Amino acid sequence: MKAWPIMLLALFFTLATHAQRTNVDDYEQLKYDATLTGKPYPFEVHRVTISSQGNDLSMAYMYLPPKDDFPVVTLFHGKNFNGAYWQTTANWLSDQGYGVLMPDQIGFGKSDKPTDYQYSFAALANNTKTLLDKLNINKTIVVGHSMGGMLATRFSLMYGKTAQRLVLVNPIGLENYLIYENYPDVNTTYRSELKKMPEDIVNYQKKNYYDGKWNERYAEHAEFLIGWVQGPDWPILAKVSALTYDMLLTQPVIEEFKYLDLPVTLILGTRDRTAPGRDLKKSGIERELGRYDKLGQQIKQRNQAVTVVELEGLGHLPHIEDFDRFKSPFLEAIVRKTQQATELQSSD
Repeated sequence: MKAWPIMLLALFFTLATHAQRTNVDDYEQLKYDATLTGKPYPFEVHRVTISSQGNDLSMAYMYLPPKDDFPVVTLFHGKNFNGAYWQTTANWLSDQGYGVLMPDQIGFGKSDKPTDYQYSFAALANNTKTLLDKLNINKTIVVGHSMGGMLATRFSLMYGKTAQRLVLVNPIGLENYLIYENYPDVNTTYRSELKKMPEDIVNYQKKNYYDGKWNERYAEHAEFLIGWVQGPDWPILAKVSALTYDMLLTQPVIEEFKYLDLPVTLILGTRDRTAPGRDLKKSGIERELGRYDKLGQQIKQRNQAVTVVELEGLGHLPHIEDFDRFKSPFLEAIVRKTQQATELQSSD
């Protein structure tokens, strides 16, 4: 009987600790440098030197080798994330037998962050191809979330012999934003980034990603951004953020969807309303940007071969918000073949 008060007290402190970890004030002393020194990742972090634009750059990545003859799945992260948020997805894929490659792109996560770099999806795709070559990975299933969806699309267009399938999870860039928005130059964005505070990060993600909800799991994926804003290298990181934001607006891939000739699947949480630069919409534009409940069918009009899977009630991060709902259509997308490939296989 005496054990009950102790157990209840322990439970109280556990719940209180969890509640505190979702509060911005709890991260007041959190500070990270540009390469997230001291920030743990879920798997061993490796590094490779990439020679790009006259620089030798350190690119961080995590890699879980495949079992037997299973293919490797390369996971491209979004702009406000890094490879670590693929942890649940990677563990699940590895349990199935797949290899999993999770790079931090140059300019993100634990990788180098040059400010004199021409950030482009082509350059980042080329860096990733270099990494694949160094690991002797000749074929890979390509998966991209958010900004990573734009990068994964560019990679597939550039390296069609390497990319076996393309899976896009709530990618941004399903609209050509500058048709509808005024262009902000890099310095304008940079000045805005410099003013960013931890509560801005939480409020943005809470509103745009999670339908006003917030919990310890969501907070975990915002922690490194909070540490950066409060850390010693934020002026440098704010400049890199501005440069990569410019990439989102000025390098659309949606116009080239018609040239994709590999199996492509769009997995869309239909509650998502993400649209970079929404507040810069041109006068007289009536289009509501970021309507992921409508974008899937608009993409089908561009390329009928694209498979669209809609997850009702989920937002920008279905693999974080509800992995149990996400994993079944995700696995189907990974094994899906084109109709042409299926017919050829049947005729053999």
